[in-house]
Amino acid sequence: MSKILNTYNRKKIAFTKGKGSFLYSTNGKKYLDFVQGIAVNCLGHSNDYLIKSIYKQSKKLWHVSNAFIIPEQERLAKRITQKSFADFVFFQNSGLEATEAAIKIARKYFHNKGQKNKNRILCINNSFHGRSLATIFASNSKKMTEGFYPKVPGFDHFNFADHQGLEKAITKKTAAIMVETIMGEGGIKVIPDFCLQGLRKICNKKKILLILDEVQCGIGRSGKFFAYEHAKIKPDIVPIAKGIGGGFPIGAVLVNKKVASCMKPGSHGSTFGGNPLAMSAGNAVMDVMFKKGFLSNVAKNGKFLISELNKIKKKYPKIIKEVRGRGLLVGLCLYKDQTKFINKLLENKLLTVKAAENVVRLLPPLNVKKSEIKLSLKIIEKVCKNII
Repeated sequence: MSKILNTYNRKKIAFTKGKGSFLYSTNGKKYLDFVQGIAVNCLGHSNDYLIKSIYKQSKKLWHVSNAFIIPEQERLAKRITQKSFADFVFFQNSGLEATEAAIKIARKYFHNKGQKNKNRILCINNSFHGRSLATIFASNSKKMTEGFYPKVPGFDHFNFADHQGLEKAITKKTAAIMVETIMGEGGIKVIPDFCLQGLRKICNKKKILLILDEVQCGIGRSGKFFAYEHAKIKPDIVPIAKGIGGGFPIGAVLVNKKVASCMKPGSHGSTFGGNPLAMSAGNAVMDVMFKKGFLSNVAKNGKFLISELNKIKKKYPKIIKEVRGRGLLVGLCLYKDQTKFINKLLENKLLTVKAAENVVRLLPPLNVKKSEIKLSLKIIEKVCKNII
């Protein structure tokens, strides 16, 4: 009997090694991995360049306190700010921590301006911002909040695509609107560019902050470094994680100069965040991602995958309801519960993961080969054919 707390419905499979887009199970079988730790292993498994970078750093220094300057951290922060809206970065270990920091900073900003009652965050119902007590109530999913009351206050909600509901929900106490640029756990729902532009205008008009949660959709996943770039806007705060470390735990919150002014020594902290070993991984990922043509290739492969999936949808219109996503953050929305479909994909050696609204998530590494995408399409079509 496992001594691991029973919080996951785990597949009855374990892996011994991985390379690129593939995982190898304990019984020697080879699987095409389109989960990649849920969009974490952006360069695939056992990436040679990542291994060399982490190994080189591991022989020098693993961890020091943030009481001292960490050069590797300074370098990664500078590189991220040069490629984004942000002026400052705070490093942590996970997306949850980054989102918590985003909430704290938004409240602190208005507190320092003397608007102490301006402390509520407006979010989309059934979104996903993490699993802490605060973030589950920010997400407002009954599945996540059940059993964890009393409710953490400070969050209001509107429904996805309900523009009138959004505007009505803004009050004098609203400090920020926080949404995922592309909703991941909620069903791979892309917030249209014009809606993001509208959010920016509303926040400007109401003098509130715009927080775009890019924990899953950021760091190249959408075909651009950040998904908000498609809309040509600039948010105020962006929490990130997952792909930034290529599999090594890193989270960060990005802020502009205006918002950053509220944070002073002692207002936030992290024991492990920004340690040299983690930062070596982050810098290695940036080395690869900032190479000429890398992100354009992600966009190209994403368009190919989505286009070919739509062809399969036309052949099997009673199975696939909709193909969703952007870049290599892709979802198959099915008419029926996706569990059977995912299990059939698994039987055919393709690993996927579910999301809300009967969605099957496809999250290949960003450096996936076109031949590997074609293999996944072949398996998906086979399952569609045999599941009727």
